[in-house]
Amino acid sequence: MRGLYITANNKFTDQAIALLNSIRHYDPDLPITLIPYDENYQEVAALLARDYGVKLYQDLEFIERLSGKLYEIFGAGFFARPNQFRKQACWFGEYDQFLYIDTDIVVFERIADNLDALADYDFLCCDYQYRGGIGNVFTEEIFTAGVLTSADRASLFNGGWWAAKKQLFTEQDLYESFAECAAHPEYFDFSQKTSDQPIINYMILRKIGGDRRFNLVNRPGGAPGSWAGSPQFIPQGEGVLVDPNCGNQRLQYLHWAGIRIAPGCPYWPIWKYYRYLNSAEIPADPPAVVPSFWQRLKAWLGK
Repeated sequence: MRGLYITANNKFTDQAIALLNSIRHYDPDLPITLIPYDENYQEVAALLARDYGVKLYQDLEFIERLSGKLYEIFGAGFFARPNQFRKQACWFGEYDQFLYIDTDIVVFERIADNLDALADYDFLCCDYQYRGGIGNVFTEEIFTAGVLTSADRASLFNGGWWAAKKQLFTEQDLYESFAECAAHPEYFDFSQKTSDQPIINYMILRKIGGDRRFNLVNRPGGAPGSWAGSPQFIPQGEGVLVDPNCGNQRLQYLHWAGIRIAPGCPYWPIWKYYRYLNSAEIPADPPAVVPSFWQRLKAWLGK
């Protein structure tokens, strides 16, 4: 059985709506399961169930236990956003083949079709994270120590979109991988408050052989970009972007990783289009916030 996992809470209801509108626009029937990001999820869970057929993860106690133990391995206070570890419940859910995506994404295709590649691989990603270097994932020490090889640099991936087969890891495998990471924090780049991305990269690169994982952007003919921080994407019709740097291929998805989704952000019209897709009314954007004199002065002084 195939399906999609997302995480969300009530605070990010608007993002979840935009994502689900885009998914259902291209795939009305894809099974989707919500992993609650924290205890404040009842409102968004009810809305997503009613409007999009999203199910709640069956074993909420397991999510609490798993994420709590993973957090404790590093010690209280180490991570800025420890709840991101709750997505590791994906490995033990109902889907034999699954895709996980963050809610700060909208898609432009029948996204589950990417799971076809799991006929040949155990793990999939679909991004150009590796082109930006090892920041937000590793430090050079993990390579100089020989834990990872230079070839592994080309396999780094963003933790907001990945697909795999169920139970590639046992619960104990996760705890052991996290313990290995906790024993060597110098191997990882947590400087910008990322939480799970370095660790899931470590786990995949160490535990799954290179011939069993595949980055879909390396397919024949190449693939378009997906990060909202890339300035080159061009609108083509309603709710679609193309990448002129890749033969005007249509984007598969757009990810606002590290970018606050708000009026004036990159590709705001695209996000707004999906947020209010099929809505009776589309609200006007609020007026742009003009910094005060003192805010401009502080910015100029670098304070």
